[in-house]
Order: sequence, then C-alpha cells, then structure tokens
Amino acid sequence: MRVLGIETSCDETGVAIYDSDHGLLANALYSQIPVHAPYGGVVPELASRDHIKKILPLVKSGLAEAKLSKDQVDGVGYAAGPGLVGALLVGAAVGRSLGYAWKVPTIGVHHMEAHLLAPMLEENPPAFPFVALVVSGGHTLLMEVKGVGQYQLLGETLDDAAGEAFDKVAKLLGLPYPGGSVLAKLAEKGRFNRFKFPRPMTDRPGLDFSFSGLKTSVINAIRNVELTDQIKADIASAFQTAVVETLVIKCRRALEQTHYKRLVLAGGVGANLELRKQLQKLVDSMSGELFYPRIEFCTDNGAMIAYLGCQRLMRGEKDGLAIDVRARWPFTKASALR
Repeated sequence: MRVLGIETSCDETGVAIYDSDHGLLANALYSQIPVHAPYGGVVPELASRDHIKKILPLVKSGLAEAKLSKDQVDGVGYAAGPGLVGALLVGAAVGRSLGYAWKVPTIGVHHMEAHLLAPMLEENPPAFPFVALVVSGGHTLLMEVKGVGQYQLLGETLDDAAGEAFDKVAKLLGLPYPGGSVLAKLAEKGRFNRFKFPRPMTDRPGLDFSFSGLKTSVINAIRNVELTDQIKADIASAFQTAVVETLVIKCRRALEQTHYKRLVLAGGVGANLELRKQLQKLVDSMSGELFYPRIEFCTDNGAMIAYLGCQRLMRGEKDGLAIDVRARWPFTKASALR
C-alpha cells in the first residue's frame, strides 16, 4: 500500500510517500524558521499562510521523486493534532480533498503517535514491546508500547515539556530562535559544575515530569550574575545536564517497572546528542537496546505521518467526509477521531 503523508501541525510543511512493501519512496520538508525568526517564536497565522503556499508544490515534488502518478497512491494520511488549529486545517483540508478527488481512503493521525513510531522508518526498527520516551516542545511522555495503537501512559509532564523548557531558558539567555538547538550547542562550551540546578521530581517515586521549577532556578541564577558569553554557556550546560539526568532517571524507572530491555527515544528533543549519549549509557548498563530515528525524522516531518497513516489504513481505519482536527488530543485516545 502506498500512502501520501502530510504534516502541517506547526512550523514545518512535510510531505512524504511510504510504501508498505518498499519503505519510504519520497520525503520533502520545508522549514518556516526564516519566517518566524524575526518574532522569536512561531506566529500561528503566518504558519498557516505559509503552509498554504508550500503544500501543493511539495505534493507534486513528492510524487515526482517517487516516480508515481496520482493513480498509484492508495491512501492519504495527515496530521490531525495536536498542534496549531489553523496549520492543521491546511493539511487536513488538502489531505481530505486529495483523497476525495483520487477516490482513495484518508485518515487523520496523531502527531505524537507518529513521532513515537518514527524509529520504524530505520533499517533496524525496534520490536514490540518497548518503553518510549517522547520529548518535544509541547510534550514529555513515557509510554509502554505493545504494538501500533497499543499504548499505556506511564508518565507525563505536569507543566512545561522538556523542549518548551529548553526554548524558554534559551530566550532568557538571549539566544536566537529556534532556541532549544542553539542552547544545546552553547552547552558544549560550558564549564562543568559552575552552576547546579535541581533534578525535578526525582526525589519521589513515580514517572511524571515537571520542568517549571527548573526554569525558575535558572531565572534566579541569571538574576545574580553578569551574563557574559562564558556564563551563558555555563548556565546552558548546567540546565541541559539537569534535564538530561532527569529524563535518564525516569527512563531507568520505566524500564525497571516494565521489565523491558528496549527503549525508544523520539520527538524533537530526541535529536539532543547529550541525551542520546546518556540514554545509551543507561541501556548498556541494563543490557538493553536504544532506538531512535535519524535526526531529520526527530523534528516534524511527513515520513512519520505517511508511515503511521499506512499502518492505520491497512488496519481498515479511515475517515469520513468531515474534517476534524484537534489542538489538544490525549495520546491515549489516538484513535478517537473515528
């Protein structure tokens, strides 16, 4: 089955084609970073307008890259949430319209479920079951995964997500947009243990997260120093270390609780090299395995949407004619649109 995937949940327009027999046939992505950089963050209206401009040219280029005609597409998947409603509506409207015109089934899929399953696009995908850590700008989740659609929430953030905390601290340090990746790069120049920040909620049992207090600790540290370039790097290093160690501690608990040996890392923060390094040390110490997608599939992309859309459509799931998108959509209700 060949499925066209469309991703427009936030500030990146992604289109891909996935073949259930031959894997990924095409993958195209347009980033809106230059559009939003002057404002220091994503402007929803500008994001929606830019998706409208880019999406159909990307569909055409995707078909050309895959060397397929529209008659050779068997289904369309699109991100239906969570995300910016206006941006999601662009992808949903185009996806439903193409499905109607091409007379093929369409399906709206959960954006974070697609992130979780992105490692399935690699040559060595994880076997079920496994524990998944999904970390992005809007979500920090620990999931027990027994199969596609078979998820048990183990823990989630009670306030700021890890990626959101990265972006907020980057802004406090005066770093350019997108702040999270810039902060991670700056942290490489930081002096070890110049600052010490808390590892939130690690002194009590459970698998939930909280990063708001950590952000407050950074604010207090900034107030008491002169922000030279070196001090900024020191703060970035200490902050990143605190976040990474917190995530590693929770992952260890999740693996011990489930008795699983496989850990999946996914989502935008999954591209963080220090997090990958420390999680690899964790699974090595437990005789386990770590899986994560290549960097280009950590951030928002059409490939993961096409893959998940293909899995859902092959299970007989599909949408009706109504277009339904969700700004908020609990992971445990990933099939709730149908």
